[in-house]
Amino acid sequence: MKKKIVSTLLIASLLLFPLISMADATGPGNPPELPGGGDEPIGGGAPIGGGSLILMGMAAAYGVRKLYLIKKEHLEE
Repeated sequence: MKKKIVSTLLIASLLLFPLISMADATGPGNPPELPGGGDEPIGGGAPIGGGSLILMGMAAAYGVRKLYLIKKEHLEE
């Protein structure tokens, strides 16, 4: 009996969750007047340079580590 109540409540909550999560959904905003006509540069002004530098640094460190492990394994043989 208790298992049936728990499973019923679980199913009911899973079915009602989408309704609750969409309760405060707002409509889409107004479109911009002219594309690229504002103060922001095209692309929204996302700082791409810093992130790509970090990504390249991490890739280089990963490559150096892999080479070190391969060389270490080769010397142990």
